[in-house]
Amino acid sequence: QVQLVESGGGSVQAGDSLRLSCAASGRTFSRYAMGWFRQAPGKEREFVAAISWIGANRYYADSVKGRFTISRDNAKNTVYLQMNSLKLEDAAVYYCAAAKDLYSSGSSSYTDYGSWGQGTQVTVSS
Repeated sequence: QVQLVESGGGSVQAGDSLRLSCAASGRTFSRYAMGWFRQAPGKEREFVAAISWIGANRYYADSVKGRFTISRDNAKNTVYLQMNSLKLEDAAVYYCAAAKDLYSSGSSSYTDYGSWGQGTQVTVSS
């Protein structure tokens, strides 16, 4: 099982940028698709972005498309989420997750992920 630790969250103003990082342990990180999800108070966890194990395929929620970019550096066992033009509605706890299955292309369904980080808080103010 992959262990994940997120970092990079913080408090920003609307329109600002943040880059989240998710460091993974384990030698098989490069074989797993990775995803980012978020959960705001009183709301269900929602998909944000996913990237395939080799990094060739990337998927985004419509709400972040064009503003967020997911990437990975398999040499560093790290996946990133670059968030630009942040909006008030982007405020949430952000979680990274590793797919249950090896060599998958990525998924927007949280049920396809088997390892989760502890989350990092993103606060956006006007």
